[in-house]
Amino acid sequence: MATAEISTKPYLLRALYEWCVDNGYTPHLAVKVDSRSQVPSEYVRNGEITLNVAPSAVHKLQMGNELIEFSARFAGVARQISVPVTGVYALYARETGQGMTFEIDAARPALQSEAEKEPMNAGPSNEPGPAALPVPTASPTAAPTEPTRPTGGKPQLRRIK
Repeated sequence: MATAEISTKPYLLRALYEWCVDNGYTPHLAVKVDSRSQVPSEYVRNGEITLNVAPSAVHKLQMGNELIEFSARFAGVARQISVPVTGVYALYARETGQGMTFEIDAARPALQSEAEKEPMNAGPSNEPGPAALPVPTASPTAAPTEPTRPTGGKPQLRRIK
């Protein structure tokens, strides 16, 4: 009986995260939210959430092969966050837009937030926390891409040839 091969995705996510931190950039995760995601639903937009996962914004970050888990403050309230690696479709540096997009399982149903009208930023807090930011303008099932310079604070990703 053969064992299932572990995806390269969690390893690439860890490497990109380390690269962002080593260069003084702010790493952001773009996630397609599903029933296994534990995120503040009031910040989910169109079934997606983007999270600032900089060391100054999160506590006890664990980037495993199956889940990415950490605690963070949203509008001053501590929350435990857990997202499946399979739902992550981008990790990029906020300042430059450099990063990578990933394919996700299209069969996974996305969850919709009831607070679709509210802005996505977590709001003011005395402590740094992950702002739930607008997601990059990339298809969650797009081929691997190379980001270009962001415009208006959002990275714009383009396909690698």
